[in-house]
Amino acid sequence: MNSKPDTIKISINHKEEISATHADLHVTVKGSSIVSGDEAMKKAKEVNQLVEALTNYKASAEPSRSIKEEAIKLQGVHLETESGVLLKSSSAVYRLKIRCEDLNQLAGMLDIISSQKNTTLERIEWKYNEDDARNKMLQMAIEKAKLKAAQVAGALNVKLLGVYDLIENIYDEEMPLARPQAMMMKSRAALADAPSLSMDIQHTKTLHVNLEIWYRVSSF
Repeated sequence: MNSKPDTIKISINHKEEISATHADLHVTVKGSSIVSGDEAMKKAKEVNQLVEALTNYKASAEPSRSIKEEAIKLQGVHLETESGVLLKSSSAVYRLKIRCEDLNQLAGMLDIISSQKNTTLERIEWKYNEDDARNKMLQMAIEKAKLKAAQVAGALNVKLLGVYDLIENIYDEEMPLARPQAMMMKSRAALADAPSLSMDIQHTKTLHVNLEIWYRVSSF
């Protein structure tokens, strides 16, 4: 039976904060009529009002970058009827997902959503370009481990012979959007004299890399 080689264990923890690159806004629109499929975007009055308001919006910083109609997707329709019988007069709640590619436009988009009488912002789903960040962080952690292993080996007067085992764990820590803000936006549309929503919104999360490497070393 082969014996386990002499090893030293090196543990490295590395973390970095990254910013969201874009976001998906999940909203519901209460409509006075039932229209299914893509037709809802044009024929459901309340949905069409929101779509037109968004696609006509242009950010003041970059007026050429308007919101495309393709960025607004119908996710589903929930039917509502008090009589238990589906009628043309029955109402519906439309679930939409709106992609915000340019976060400079986010405050303006939220302002439009909050100004629509029948529209409620349910949540914001933040999106990140994580792959590059994770790969760079892993590379940095490995370099830190190599340096630390060399220092430990030198202090112990042994030579590094190679890697015996490696365990990598990468996870993220993200603070959720506060729910009271969504509720505030839901009620603001009912106030005719409410001030226009104007804010800079940034969202970040912290990526953590935990690395454990067992280095083979010459005999102690």
